[in-house]
Amino acid sequence: MQGLVSLFNLFISKLKAIDWLGPLALRLYLAPIFIAVGAHKFANFDAMVAWFGNSDWGLGLPMPRMMVFLAASAELFGGFALLLGLATRLFVLPLIITMLVAASTAHWENGWFAIAPADPQTSTATVLAALGIPAAERSLQNSEGVGQRVAAANSLLRRHGNYGWLTEKGSFVVLNNGIEFAATYLIMLLCLLFTGAGRWVSADYWIARYLK
Repeated sequence: MQGLVSLFNLFISKLKAIDWLGPLALRLYLAPIFIAVGAHKFANFDAMVAWFGNSDWGLGLPMPRMMVFLAASAELFGGFALLLGLATRLFVLPLIITMLVAASTAHWENGWFAIAPADPQTSTATVLAALGIPAAERSLQNSEGVGQRVAAANSLLRRHGNYGWLTEKGSFVVLNNGIEFAATYLIMLLCLLFTGAGRWVSADYWIARYLK
């Protein structure tokens, strides 16, 4: 038993030599996402302002022009900062706020899933429903309805459309637009807030090393 413990401790000590890979992977995953959505907001600024401000078909947020500018700036410049590993802990703060606002405004009413599961048996809500959580039970009921609609849509497309071409790039799904992606990005940003950009492949590391 002692030998296994020693072997495990040796394994952990070896992992420390490459612990910079975790923050690097998070940065390289998140950077292009935020750069793309930030650039999209700036490129379609007036349309985004209309969507942010309209309470009938949009988000109904106050001061929509300022909100779009702040969100787009946080995403675009924050994305480049993540890519470079520059002032990482500073730049993730507005990105965290942006994800919190996105989750609570654009996605909250749609529940958790970004894409509605069409099979209740494979839904992650199954585990929570087994614990008697009402929201999870409703999610499973919703999955049954989603499955029926997806099956009906596929049937219509097989009869009246070029189904092979239509599904060549992937299967049809029901977009639920829930908080799943925003919550996932938020958790990843929190990890970077606590760990920083990591060693060797970040501007933060080399700046800190130079200033010592």
